[in-house]
Amino acid sequence: MKAVTLTGPGQVAITEIPEPASKPGNVLLRVEMVGLCGTDLNSFRGMNPLVTYPRVIGHEIAATVLSGSADIPAGTRVTVSPYTSCGDCAACRRGRVNACQSNQTFGVQRDGAMTELLSVPVEKVYPSLLSFKELCLVEPLTVGVHAAARARVTSDDVVAVYGCGGVGLGAIAGAAFRGATTIAIDLDDKKLETAKAAGAVHLIHSRRDNVRARLQELTGGLGPDVVIEAIGLPETFRAAVEQVAFTGRVVYIGYAKEPVSYETKLFVQKELDVMGSRNALPQDFREVMSILEAGRFPVESTVSAVVPLAEAPSMLAKWSESPASFTKIMVNLQ
Repeated sequence: MKAVTLTGPGQVAITEIPEPASKPGNVLLRVEMVGLCGTDLNSFRGMNPLVTYPRVIGHEIAATVLSGSADIPAGTRVTVSPYTSCGDCAACRRGRVNACQSNQTFGVQRDGAMTELLSVPVEKVYPSLLSFKELCLVEPLTVGVHAAARARVTSDDVVAVYGCGGVGLGAIAGAAFRGATTIAIDLDDKKLETAKAAGAVHLIHSRRDNVRARLQELTGGLGPDVVIEAIGLPETFRAAVEQVAFTGRVVYIGYAKEPVSYETKLFVQKELDVMGSRNALPQDFREVMSILEAGRFPVESTVSAVVPLAEAPSMLAKWSESPASFTKIMVNLQ
């Protein structure tokens, strides 16, 4: 069967790989559509330290069940959790399998879903009546929704989100779905407009606006109750603890690519809860599907291109050459 494979940094091709073997407890899926994400782009550029080559990419999955179970029969539309969990590490023992020490994600530590057929454990499959395009958005949105859950967001909170890419939009949609007053911060007008459609009440353009002054204005001088960082820059890492309210919560999703220096007294003086957020849990998948089913996310304005399998390699190269020209790219496998 055909697959999109990274053969090395900057090298991608349509390859032939064996069809998956049948396994007890697994369901066989026909992959309908797969979304490309920043992880795939970094792997293509040779900037993902976790990936090895050759590697079939893709972990944002929309599929149809070919051979299922009594609960998930053939013909059911599904999305898939792309993570594994060992069951033995400290995270797994605490029930936080999303942070498994030995996690292997599709398209990174193991071959991914950008191929015609996929065999996965039945517990990793989430059935839904959503469209294939919507199902492709579930996994990337769960990462931001999980961050909102980590922050214990409620309707009493003001939540500021740094970054309105796919992950940041998930955090915005998740916070808004919980009834919070949500503030989107970005330097791209188009992304800010998408964030508004995803539930942001206030928009801050970080190049034109004084972010600190606007946050103070919008919160009566208190600062946001929650700041979620979804960019991964040292300056936004620092800004999160500087701008958040006393006794507020800071959640980091992005990775800073270099060490970050803090004024550590803020951690103590403000008595902050500072947390990381990684991947997603089953309840996050179910929540995102509820958000999409309720029409609470701007699907069409988020997806900038849908291409056939044959064009996936050239599209990945175009995206690498001009990242700002695309938001979400999806590959149609059928």
